[in-house]
Amino acid sequence: MKLSVLSMAVVFLAGPVVAAAGDLEEAFQNLKAAEEKKDAAQVKKLAVEIFGLTCDVIASTAPQDADEKQAWASRVENAKTTVLHAEYALYATAIQSPPAVMVDLMSTLEQQNPKSQYLGAGYGPYLAALARTGGAAKVPAVAEKALENFPDNEDLLQVMADTALSRNQSDRALGYANRLTAVLAQHPRPEGVSAADWERKRTAELGRGYWIAGVIYAGKGQFVAADKNLRAALPLIKGNPAMLGAALFHLGVANYNLGKATNSKARVLEGAKFSEDAAAIDSPYSQQAWHNATVMKAEAGRMR
Repeated sequence: MKLSVLSMAVVFLAGPVVAAAGDLEEAFQNLKAAEEKKDAAQVKKLAVEIFGLTCDVIASTAPQDADEKQAWASRVENAKTTVLHAEYALYATAIQSPPAVMVDLMSTLEQQNPKSQYLGAGYGPYLAALARTGGAAKVPAVAEKALENFPDNEDLLQVMADTALSRNQSDRALGYANRLTAVLAQHPRPEGVSAADWERKRTAELGRGYWIAGVIYAGKGQFVAADKNLRAALPLIKGNPAMLGAALFHLGVANYNLGKATNSKARVLEGAKFSEDAAAIDSPYSQQAWHNATVMKAEAGRMR
């Protein structure tokens, strides 16, 4: 009698587990079919369903019995693998979708797992899509929160550096810019990104980081750091007249002051040359740069 009761208990306990496993397998197969059809709505629905079916399994505690523990470990591993694929499905579908759909899918992934490895690769296009769909005001808050989980993400760091600069938060902008250039100096090309695409992206972000840091250092009168960062920025920002004009202007001022401090005529003349180059670019700095060049050359003429 006791054996019969025990057998019934096992059946009732196993039933929900088997049913859940079947539901999970069905959802997984349906998700793969939705991916192939590029059906974004179904991908979202099924991915969320998978998250719901697996969360309790992944969070469950291992049983004490050795046989039960082995079965439990298998279920947990299967759940984790399925969830990882669901995260990838959201990401892969998102980056091939129009901006509004991309925002919906990426925000869904963010809600389900804010530490997903696929968010790190997706934040750049995600935030760009958010800005294009009327959510530009939300971008800084999303980026700042995301940095808690991805502190070395170059896309997030650039957003925060630009945001702080636009708000005249110079120290904050400088911190983000320095983090950005440090990360990019060591960041290898991500898997799946072509060498040409990575170099184009790296050049733009590295140039922006050096430029922001150099301009802020110049404003603070820290001319050695300004000179170092702006010289590093120059070859990277050649195609951007607005940034180039500002960089050359501040390089002129920095080198003039460094030349005066060290009694270096050559450095003062270099400052004059940078100023002349800045004056030749149509920018808000051109007129002042021309005046600065005249003053600097006159000063150099009085030096030995």
